[in-house]
Amino acid sequence: MKESVLLIEEAVTPMKEAVLKQYEFLENMEQWLLGLGMNADFAQFSKVAISLIAVILLAFIAKLIVQEILLVTVEKLAKKTENVWDDSLVERKVFQKLSRIAPAFVVIFTIEIALSDYSLSISQFIEKICVLYIVFVLVLVLSALLDALHDIYLTTQTAQIRPIKGYVQLVKIIIFLLGAVVLVSIMIEKNPLNLLVGMGASAALLMLVFKDTILGFVASVQVSANNMVKPGDWIQMPGRNADGTVLDISLNTVKVQNWDRTISTIPTYALVSESFTNWKGMQESDGRRIKRSLYIDMRSVQFCSPELIEKLKTIHYLKEYIEQRSLEIDAFNKTMQMDTSMPVNGRRMTNLGVFRKYVELYLRNNPNINTNATLIVRQLQPTDKGIPLEIYCFSMEKSWELYEIIQSDLFDHILAVVPHFELRLFQDPSGDDFKTLITGKNAM
Repeated sequence: MKESVLLIEEAVTPMKEAVLKQYEFLENMEQWLLGLGMNADFAQFSKVAISLIAVILLAFIAKLIVQEILLVTVEKLAKKTENVWDDSLVERKVFQKLSRIAPAFVVIFTIEIALSDYSLSISQFIEKICVLYIVFVLVLVLSALLDALHDIYLTTQTAQIRPIKGYVQLVKIIIFLLGAVVLVSIMIEKNPLNLLVGMGASAALLMLVFKDTILGFVASVQVSANNMVKPGDWIQMPGRNADGTVLDISLNTVKVQNWDRTISTIPTYALVSESFTNWKGMQESDGRRIKRSLYIDMRSVQFCSPELIEKLKTIHYLKEYIEQRSLEIDAFNKTMQMDTSMPVNGRRMTNLGVFRKYVELYLRNNPNINTNATLIVRQLQPTDKGIPLEIYCFSMEKSWELYEIIQSDLFDHILAVVPHFELRLFQDPSGDDFKTLITGKNAM
C-alpha cells in the first residue's frame, strides 16, 4: 500500500492474518462446489459472492454492536454522572461520530481475504475508500471534540474574561486543512509532507484567500490578551452602526445585538483597527453618569430681595444654608462698612446661586444618587441660549430603564422648582409666543 496508509496497514496486518486462518473454510467450500461438478469460474464467483456478503454482514453487525449497544451504554453512563465534560461529549456527538469508523475497519480487515483469489486491485481500491472514509470521520471527530472542549471551557469563570472561540476555530481550520492534505495524498499516493512542502510555494495565494482569517486570528489574540471585550459587554461602534450587547466573538466576526433588536456583524479585526466604546467599566462601577444642562435666561438673574430670602427659607433643604449664609454676609458687610442701601455694594445672595445650592443639596439627599461619586452643579460658559447650569452626578442604578426613570424624575422636579427662585428657563420662541406678543400689542 501507499506511504500515507502505512501506519494503518501495519496495525491491521496481524489482524488480517488472524482473520485469514478463520476463513480457511472458504477454500474448503470452493473445493466442495467443484466436487459437485460446478464450473471452476462459477465456483470461484460463488465463493467471492458469499465472501462479500459475509463482509457486509460483519460490517453491519459491527455497526449494530458499536452504535446500538456500546454507544447507548456510554451515553446512559454519561447522563448518570455528575460531570459536565462527558455530557458535552455526548451533546457534540463525539462518540456517535467515532462509532462510524467501526464498519470501515471491518471492511479493511476482511476485504482483501474475500477478494484474494479474484482481484487484488479491487480490494486495494476498496481499502483506499475505507481509509479515506476513516480519515474524514476522524477529522469530524476532532472537530466535535474541540467543540465539546470549548463547551466545557465556557462553564468556567475564566471563560467570562478570556473567550477562546477564535482559537478553537483556528485549530479547526488547521485540522480540516491537514485532513484535506492527507485525503489528497491518499488519493494520489504521495507523502503528505511533500504536499505540504509544495503548498509553501503557494503561501502568497493562501494569504490572499485567508486574509480575513489571518487578520481575525491576530485580532482575536489581541482582544483576548488585552481583555478588550467579551460576550455580554455593551459596546458602541458608530462607524459600524453597532450599539448594544456582544453576543458572540468568533475568529472572523463579532455579533452585536443592538437595542432595537437588530444584529450587527463586525469584523473581529475592526475591534483593533478602529475605535469603539466599551461600557463595561460603567457596568462594573458603582454608578452611571448623569450629565445634562439647563439653560437659564440671563435676564432673570438678580439679587435676592428680603421677601425672596424669607420665602426661600421655607424650603427644607435651604433653611440652614440661607441662615448661615446670611450671617456670614452681614458680618462681612459690617466689617467692611459697606453701604448696603446700594445693592452693588458688599456681598449679596443671588437667586441663581441659591438655586444652584438647592439643586446640589437636593441631589445629595436623593437616595437614587451616589453621593460617594463626583457630584457637581456648575455654570458653564454663557451662550446665546442663556447660562448653562450643568448637573453632573452618578445614579445608583445602572440598568438603562431604571437609569432613565431616575434621570427623568430628577429633571422633572428641577424644572418645576425653577420659577420659585424667580428664574426663567430659556427656550427658542414658538408660534404661541409670537401669538401672545401680537395679541398683547393689539390689546394696547
